[in-house]
Amino acid sequence: MYKQKGITLSGFLLWAMVLVFIALIGFKVGPSYFENMSIQKQFKAIVNDPSRPVSSLREAQIAFSGRATVENITAINAGDIEFSKDGDRVTLSASYTVCVPLVSNMKACMDFSPSSDK
Repeated sequence: MYKQKGITLSGFLLWAMVLVFIALIGFKVGPSYFENMSIQKQFKAIVNDPSRPVSSLREAQIAFSGRATVENITAINAGDIEFSKDGDRVTLSASYTVCVPLVSNMKACMDFSPSSDK
């Protein structure tokens, strides 16, 4: 005799709800991760720019301010940048926290620390 295979309507609805919930969390949390990647990319670009070498914190802040405006970076500003110099090697970094509301009174708080070394 032939045996039927497949998913029931209740099983389908359960899995659909789980996948929609995961997608909603991804849509809320994802932009914070993309902005962190953008900040890290800008830090590397500032440090490796041969036409405008960075040798002080003020120069790094000015360079970041211009790039942050173009890239629409709002998580940090130029005052949050940490500058360190070891010989000829310059490192830019920052530490910040982003809290994103998920559902009702639940929030996802994420700590980021982009650096030009990573």
